[in-house]
Amino acid sequence: MAAVKYLTAVVAAALLVPSSGPFDQQQPGSFQVHEATIPQIESDLRARRLTCHALVQEYLRRIEAYDKTGPSLNAIVQINPEALRDADELDRRFPASGPVGPLHCVPMIVKDNFETIGLQSAAGSLAMKGFISTKDAFLVKRVKSAGAIVLAKSNMAEWAFSPYETVSSILPGYTRNPYALDRVTAGSSGGTAAAVAASFGAVGLGSDTGNSIRGPSSHQALVGIRSTMGLTSRAGVVPLSLLADIAGPMARTVEDAVAIFQVIAGEDPDDPVTLATDYVQPGLRPGGHQATVPDYRAALVRDGLKGARLGVLRQAYERDTTDPEIVQVFSAALDELKQAGATIVDPASVDLANVRRSQSAGACGGFKYDINRYLAGLGDRAPVHSLDEIVKSRRFHPSVQLRLERAQESTDNNGPESAPCKAEGEYREQFRAAVLKTMDALKLDAFVYPTWSNPPRLIGDLNTPHGDNSQVFSPTTGFPAINVPMGYTRGGTLPAGITFFGRAWDESKLITLAYSYEQSTHHRKPPFSTPPLR
Repeated sequence: MAAVKYLTAVVAAALLVPSSGPFDQQQPGSFQVHEATIPQIESDLRARRLTCHALVQEYLRRIEAYDKTGPSLNAIVQINPEALRDADELDRRFPASGPVGPLHCVPMIVKDNFETIGLQSAAGSLAMKGFISTKDAFLVKRVKSAGAIVLAKSNMAEWAFSPYETVSSILPGYTRNPYALDRVTAGSSGGTAAAVAASFGAVGLGSDTGNSIRGPSSHQALVGIRSTMGLTSRAGVVPLSLLADIAGPMARTVEDAVAIFQVIAGEDPDDPVTLATDYVQPGLRPGGHQATVPDYRAALVRDGLKGARLGVLRQAYERDTTDPEIVQVFSAALDELKQAGATIVDPASVDLANVRRSQSAGACGGFKYDINRYLAGLGDRAPVHSLDEIVKSRRFHPSVQLRLERAQESTDNNGPESAPCKAEGEYREQFRAAVLKTMDALKLDAFVYPTWSNPPRLIGDLNTPHGDNSQVFSPTTGFPAINVPMGYTRGGTLPAGITFFGRAWDESKLITLAYSYEQSTHHRKPPFSTPPLR
């Protein structure tokens, strides 16, 4: 009965969209934004079959129809009130000068922890309500300069704490998975994932400390790229732990994700880890930085799996609670990889027997250390100026209270030069060496494994196994990983993703593998709850 009610609501939303809503100032054109790709958008803009205004308006109509009504995904915190004006300006300039850049008029969804001029950037917390930055996060600045329009800010797990669900105090209620409205989106970039999956925007930006780009991308049949540490800037993104924080793209296709990645990769003086200098983040040595960013679009090779050697990283996902349907879907994915020309090495084990953290050194950095310095840098513009003030404000979701209080009890004197960070650096160097030893010995191009060992949980369920497989290998090594859809469980309804994990600075290889797999399988299908609008 619940499914029937959801379907009824979906049909009503699709057929009965108000004809005089705030974004219906212009009649919709013939261009269908549902599942539209960046190349399709750019083609119609260049051919003058589409205006930027009409494109943005169509995405706004979808948000109006599906985010707070109909299936009520609850993915959007704030719509950019200047989006249509920005579109009009691009339309005005287009006849004389052509596209502003490679992302001309690409409507984007941006996670609530990215500073964005003119829009609230609250990291999901009422403690930061009303904070509007006077500058854009580096990645936001990059995409805007390339012509993109920030269409809306998306919900997130408050302070990016939860990898499992997206709920915050800044927006009442949970963000829903558009593939099953009673299921979680994962976190913390679940709002971006749900919005992009539902075609509220063409593409999106998320952040990932342990899971938060790849995990939600898997749960929503998206492509998510977590880069090598140091390839993309975190400046202007509210930190969770700079030891592992990454910011990057989430999209419906590999090609679209790469279009964003091409624009955002590169050095940023405001994030020292991106600079090809002697600066060393604990556990990550410089030297792999390139003077210029490669052309990642050249890595979009359809037959790129031919001759590739892929190792099955069973220790990343095998446990007693791994869901049999995930195993079945992953086994089918391995067969698909073979059919596309790859050699599968199974198992490909990383020997971590002698790789251990020091038990006496203490923690390196962490939320208290990083958030205190971030908030201090905002000065009087921020409503709170320290973790202590956040806790004292009581303006947060109850689910994050314990995490905040535990962070408050930790030390604030454990920066990059501290003994704990030096010990952490040694541990991460050993971990990385172990990964590379296996890759070199087995001549692997990449490892593969299911991004989750279990399907998306029911909303509110924190007891059954979550199956998060993303917290260890990529965050600890600083090496890149890409999630791509690999199929569905539960009668073909719940998305499941496969992770390609490789060497530092080898994004081109991972992109080739991910793109070739995507093009040979085309597993992504749009969610039932947000069909095309009439």
